[in-house]
Amino acid sequence: MSFKRLDGRAPEQVRPITVASDVYGYAHASVLYQQGNTKVLCGVTLQAGVPPFLKGQRTGWLSAEYAMLPAATHQRTQRETTQAQRNARSVEISRLIGRCLRPTVNLQALGERTIVIDCDVLQADGSTRVACISASSMALVTAAQRWVEQGLLDKNVVHNQIAAVSVGMINQTACADLAYEEDAQADADFNIVLDQQGHILEIQGTAEKKALSWDQFDCIKKVALQGVQDIFAITKVAAKENTNTPPQTTSKPGAFSLANRLSAAKV
Repeated sequence: MSFKRLDGRAPEQVRPITVASDVYGYAHASVLYQQGNTKVLCGVTLQAGVPPFLKGQRTGWLSAEYAMLPAATHQRTQRETTQAQRNARSVEISRLIGRCLRPTVNLQALGERTIVIDCDVLQADGSTRVACISASSMALVTAAQRWVEQGLLDKNVVHNQIAAVSVGMINQTACADLAYEEDAQADADFNIVLDQQGHILEIQGTAEKKALSWDQFDCIKKVALQGVQDIFAITKVAAKENTNTPPQTTSKPGAFSLANRLSAAKV
């Protein structure tokens, strides 16, 4: 069945991706990631200490925080810090990001330290959670290499990179990387997180309008694999260009070096 997407992309084609590194000067690594009109900024920080349930166990932890800035959508939303409690969607996505990234890290090699991932959505046009996962993993790979170079860790604690893509069924066609208008008309919507070997970290999905056949799910799987491979190809080039670039503020007078900023994390 022929199907033409709103922006003319092929069903398996992801939107154009651009990446800028070290936008946060004081984060140990950060990535400004744009996929289509969705823009997210993800930073990685290593800090001393672990949650209470891990104290004394000589192992580390990774947590993530996701938030959408007030003007990220067409209609301004209330800033979460002014609300009585956190937005349930933000909490759910924060847990998703942390859950997907933890298997890529050797937590025991961290000692009692915590890796904190901060994800802010600057502009939302669909697929914000998967964009944050891809961007955070890219920033985490860079940060882990820097920690070794600075002598803060004996070895690289990140053993894999992950990426994520949304896939929806629209007019019986599996389409990758849904923009907002496509997401609104999809019969089914999936978020699929894979590692570089194509192994599954997480699948979130639902048939929003009508039931999905196994044949259709196979099409979703095929499109997701292709989409994630394309994302890896793009981010691999960007990572190679930016891995050895120090945070921008380290060159400014009076700025602390990466080693100084992490010295408190030594145990």
